[in-house]
Amino acid sequence: MMFRMDFLMWTLVELFWMGVNVAMVAVIYRHTDSIGGWSQYEMLLLIGTSMIIQRLMMGFFWSNIFEFGRNIRTGHFDFFLAQPGNVLFMVSTRKLDLDSLANVVVAIAVVIYSAGKLGLHPGVLDIAAYILLLACGLAVNYSLIVLAVSLTFWVIKTEGIEGSYFSLTEFSRLPREVFRGLANVIFVYALPVVIVTNIPARALLGGIRLADAAWLVAVSAAWFGLAVFVFHRGLRRYASASS
Repeated sequence: MMFRMDFLMWTLVELFWMGVNVAMVAVIYRHTDSIGGWSQYEMLLLIGTSMIIQRLMMGFFWSNIFEFGRNIRTGHFDFFLAQPGNVLFMVSTRKLDLDSLANVVVAIAVVIYSAGKLGLHPGVLDIAAYILLLACGLAVNYSLIVLAVSLTFWVIKTEGIEGSYFSLTEFSRLPREVFRGLANVIFVYALPVVIVTNIPARALLGGIRLADAAWLVAVSAAWFGLAVFVFHRGLRRYASASS
């Protein structure tokens, strides 16, 4: 019974948070017709795309990776070193956050509703491209948080770094076109938190370029490779210190 109540409570909390984001779009677009060239329902589709990635991230990985950082600090990480198999996979996938996964359905509904309002009729290839690019966006988010938490192998206190992930994801709900100058360099190129949602959304809107899709695939592979490299460097350091 306690599990059910906890699940229901957090599902409602996340649903409320998602509702606030959707309501904010409606309020903002009462005063403007376009933001960065994006109409109200295009923006809503972008936000729904961001929600899908974030709910998947929270549902599958966030609590596991956060706990992995805590286990390094307490020494309980030795348990994983004693197990056969890939350590990063084990620490990333121990448990599921069901309330976040439940709200993936709501996020998908936001995207479908927005697409309907825009009169979009994506084909099978468009939907397949959207799903592939969503997976790339999820890979980038996963890599960023693994990199941040992997610093625990060298730095004892990383709570601030972990928390900064949520601040970064706020930018994923904005159109790429609103970023200029240094902000464009940081949030589009250096830390690609903007393109992970903008490029998949463009796949449904019909305005995606093949070069952009290839760029996101390459960026996700590069960030994932970097995250794995840093994690294993830290893992070797931890193992040698524990022996």
